[in-house]
Amino acid sequence: MKKIFLTFFLLPIALWSQNYADKEHYLIDSLNLEELTSADQFLLDSCLGIYHQSKVDTIKINALNGICDNLVHDVWGEYQFIQYKLIQEALQKEITSKEKGAIQYYEGGALNNLGLYYEYQKGNSSKALDYYLKALKVYEELENKNGEAMMLNRIGTIYTYQDNAEKGFEYYLKSLKIYEALKDKREMANPLNCIGLYYENKGDHPQALDYFQESLKIDIESGNKQGIAMSHSNIGRTYVSKKEYDKSLISFIKGLKVFEEMGDQTGISLILNNIGRVYIIQGDDKSAYVNAKRSYDIAIKIGFPSRISGSSLLLSEIYEMQNKPADALEMYKLYTSTKDSVTNENTKTDAVRQQSKYEYNKQKAVDDAVYDKQLAVEQEAKEKQQIIIYAIGFGIALLAIFLFFVANRLQVTRKQKVIIEDAHEELSEKNKEILDSITYAKRIQTAILPPDKLVKEYLEDSFILYKPKDIVAGDFYWMKTVGNNNDTILFAAADCTGHGVPGAMVSVVCSNALNRSIKEYGLTDPAEILDRTREIVIEEFSASNVVLDDRLDYVKDGMDIALCALQGNKLKYAGANNPLWIIRNGEVLITKANKQPIGHFRSSEPFTSHSFELQEGDSIYIFSDGYVDQFGGERGKKFMAKALRKLLLSIQDKPMEEQRIAVDKAFESWRGDIEQVDDVCLIGVRI
Repeated sequence: MKKIFLTFFLLPIALWSQNYADKEHYLIDSLNLEELTSADQFLLDSCLGIYHQSKVDTIKINALNGICDNLVHDVWGEYQFIQYKLIQEALQKEITSKEKGAIQYYEGGALNNLGLYYEYQKGNSSKALDYYLKALKVYEELENKNGEAMMLNRIGTIYTYQDNAEKGFEYYLKSLKIYEALKDKREMANPLNCIGLYYENKGDHPQALDYFQESLKIDIESGNKQGIAMSHSNIGRTYVSKKEYDKSLISFIKGLKVFEEMGDQTGISLILNNIGRVYIIQGDDKSAYVNAKRSYDIAIKIGFPSRISGSSLLLSEIYEMQNKPADALEMYKLYTSTKDSVTNENTKTDAVRQQSKYEYNKQKAVDDAVYDKQLAVEQEAKEKQQIIIYAIGFGIALLAIFLFFVANRLQVTRKQKVIIEDAHEELSEKNKEILDSITYAKRIQTAILPPDKLVKEYLEDSFILYKPKDIVAGDFYWMKTVGNNNDTILFAAADCTGHGVPGAMVSVVCSNALNRSIKEYGLTDPAEILDRTREIVIEEFSASNVVLDDRLDYVKDGMDIALCALQGNKLKYAGANNPLWIIRNGEVLITKANKQPIGHFRSSEPFTSHSFELQEGDSIYIFSDGYVDQFGGERGKKFMAKALRKLLLSIQDKPMEEQRIAVDKAFESWRGDIEQVDDVCLIGVRI
C-alpha cells in the first residue's frame, strides 16, 4: 500500500522530469542494481526527480527518505549517508524552530538507519552503537517517546552482542517501560522478545517462554506476521535447549507456516535449518536431510550468503552421519568459502560506497546547472503539451502497475495454497503418529500410579488433585504400605524433570527406584529411602552419560519429591525441594525440604527426616510446584504459595473431596485462557 501511494503521489512529477531523471541513472549504474523491479526503478526515478527539482531542504530530505524506505538493496546505506549529510548541512543554516524540528525528526530516523546499516550490513556493532546513541539524544530533545523506546531497544541488542547482557537487559526494560506508559502494545512485542532471549541465554527457560508467549500474543492481536513467525522460532529454540524436541518441532512448523504465507524466503530458509538441526539431534538423518536440502536450495536461489553458509554446514554434518565423506567435504568447502565471501562482499560494498558518493557529488553540480538553464528557457506552450501527454501516460502507467500487482498476487496466492495444503497433510500424519505414541505411553505411566481403591483403603479421608499438562506427565503420586500388618503408609508427591513424554519416562525410572528402596533394602524411614533412591536413579541414568568435547556430560534428569511415612498419629517426612504443610487450628505449619534434587547435584548431602505427633483434625498437604507456578489472573502473574495457603485455610471446614473440587476450580479460574505451564500434583490427608 505504501508503494502504491508513493507511486500515485510522485508519478506526475516523475513523468514531467523524465528527461532529467534519465541522467540520474549514473548513480544506479555505478551501484550495479541489476535486480531492481520495475516498481522500485520507477520509485527511485521519482524520488530523484523531486530531490533535484526542489530548493527546499525538508522536501529534498523527504525525497531521499522515500528512496531509503522503499529501495531494498545494498545501496540503501549509500543513500542514507547522502541524506544524513544533507540534514547536517540544513541544520547549519538559519532556519525557523518549526523547520529545525522537522529536520531533526528526519535526523533521528537517519541516525537510526545508519546504525542498522553498520549493524546488519557491516557487522560493526561499535559504529552502530555510536549512531544509535546519537539518535537517542535527538529523540530525547524532541521528546519523541516512541523514538526513545525504539532506540533503547536497539542499544540493548548491541550491548547483548558485545557480551554485556546485563546492560542490554537494562535497556530492554527501559524500552518496555516507555511502551507500557504509551500503551503501545504492538511495539511492546519487540522488547518483550529481547527480554525472552536474555533469559534463554541465561538458561532460565520458563522465564524465556513466558516473555516469548507474551510477545507472540501481542503480535497475533496486532497481525504482525513477521513477529509471529520469529516468536515461534524463538520458542522452538528454547524447547531445543530444554531437550523437548517434539514441542520445538511444533513451534518451528508454526513459524514456518507463517513465513510461507508471507513468502519470506529468508525466514523459510532459516527455520528449515532449525528443523533440520533438531532431527540431527534426534538421530533422524533422513528428515534432517529433507529440511536441510530445502533450506539450502532456497538459500542458493535467493543468494543469501549467511543462509547458504548455515545450510551447507548442516548438510555437511548430515552427509558425515550418512558416511558420505565426499559430499560432506564438498558442503564444508562451500560453507567456508561462503563465510569468506560475506567478508569480501562487505569490503566491496564499502569501496563502492566511497566511489559512488564521489561520482554523485561531482555529477550533481554539473546536472544542477544544466537543469536550471533548461527551466529558464522552457516555453509555456510546451509545458501545457507535456502536461497533457504525461496525464495520459500517468493513466496508462497506473493501470499497468495495478494489473501487474493483481497478477503477481494471484500467482503468489496459488503457490501458497499448494504449499499450505501439502504441509497440512504432512503435519496431520505426523501428529497422528505422535499422538498414538503418547497415548500408549500414558498406559505405561498409569501402571505406576496407585489405584484409587488402594488410596481410599489406607488414606480414607484424603484427596489427590492430579492434572498432567499434556497426555502424560513428569509429576506422579506414589503409595506403599510396610511394617507389621501394613501399619505404616508411605505416600509421596513427586515432580520429575520436564513434562510430557520426556517427563513421563523419567517418572517411570524414579518410581521404580522408590519401589526398589523398599523391596530390596527394606527401608521405611523417609530420609533413608530418598538417599537410596538417589543412588539408584544416578546409577540408572549413568548409562546415558556421554563424552562431549573430551568431558563427561552427565544426564541431569531426576526429581523433586515430598515423602511421608504415616503410622497412626505419628508422621515422618523428608523432602527434596518440595515442602510439607500441616494445617492445625487455623495455622499453616511449614516444614522445608532439603535444597537438593533426587539426581546429580554438586553438593549432595544426606536427606533429613522430620518427626511429628499429629492431632485429630490436622490436615497434611504435599505438592509439586505446578499449582503455585501457574500464570493467570488479571495481570498474568504466578499463583504463588501465599495464595495457596490462603485458599487451603479457607476450606478447612470442608470434607477432603470437596476440598479437591475447590482447589481444582480455583486453579482453572486463575488460569483462564492461559495455557497450563506445568504438571500439577497436590495431595491432602486429614487425620
